[in-house]
Amino acid sequence: MSGEPFAQRTGSGEPLWVPGIHDVFLARKRIAPYLAPTPLLRPPALARLLGAEVYLKCENLQPTGAFKVRGGVNLVAAELEAGKLGPSGLAAASTGNHGQSIAYAGRLFGLPVTIFGPEGLNPLKREAMRAWGAEVREVGRDFDEAREACEAYAREAGARYVHSMNEPLLVAGVATAYLEALLEVPEADFLFVPVGGGSGASGAAIVARALHPEMRVIGVQAEGAPAVYRSFRSGRLESTPRASTRAEGLATRVAFELPVRILRQYLDDMVLVGDGAMLEAMRILAETAHLVAEEAGAAALAAALTLREEIRGSKVILPVTGGNATAEQLAEALAR
Repeated sequence: MSGEPFAQRTGSGEPLWVPGIHDVFLARKRIAPYLAPTPLLRPPALARLLGAEVYLKCENLQPTGAFKVRGGVNLVAAELEAGKLGPSGLAAASTGNHGQSIAYAGRLFGLPVTIFGPEGLNPLKREAMRAWGAEVREVGRDFDEAREACEAYAREAGARYVHSMNEPLLVAGVATAYLEALLEVPEADFLFVPVGGGSGASGAAIVARALHPEMRVIGVQAEGAPAVYRSFRSGRLESTPRASTRAEGLATRVAFELPVRILRQYLDDMVLVGDGAMLEAMRILAETAHLVAEEAGAAALAAALTLREEIRGSKVILPVTGGNATAEQLAEALAR
């Protein structure tokens, strides 16, 4: 798959390209005036539990509560520099964190933003997108139906549609989280990364292969939404009839070309975790590290717990990719 020409395109219709480590360093410079590096914590209680030296990359402490804001700021800043964005603004489809990323970047640079999400959006994320100034429209039963409605709207309105996955500048932007982590812990043995559509894991894999090729990078997807997992295994772009997971950050039923191509080229492996395992990981993060994580944000720890025998005695980086959990979700996790 990696040697074939791209069939899909970016949200703007331009040809896809695979970002490299140079693009990640450019993104780091581009976002530096707007986003500070996030902490890398070493909770001793979590280290004892896993029998490993554990580093938590706290992307839940971003201003939007999730790692994706790095990608949004990088893309919008880069396209403004190139004179590619007009007064019609930006449009995106999201279950919350990508939408917050684009809403935040729109507010930062003074552009109007329209976000499409499925009916029944996480209310915390919906109100956050509105607080950043975006218009939010709830359409369809899941992310992919909302995405189709957003694509139609962008064509009619002349807005820049920001695809959640097929955007090299997004991938380069989110990769800066892993650049920060590996510059601080260059000798890490394992890096676990949650996979919804795969932009974050793609960025992590690009950085790891450039800076520390011996490190194992493991993608983590929800059992009930395994489209990218299946695509990683088969080499074809797979889809599923439903995305049956409560982890909305991982709830996609369609795989896209750019992340799948990067993951198949650079990722070491991918595993599946259940919703129960992610809830348990949320509880453990709260108790051992005093961190709030949403289910998708706890997926890396859920996988590490599953593979604890394999990682015992190693240095392990676990990103807490998002902290936008509702009170009800937190209560359920803490009650386990």
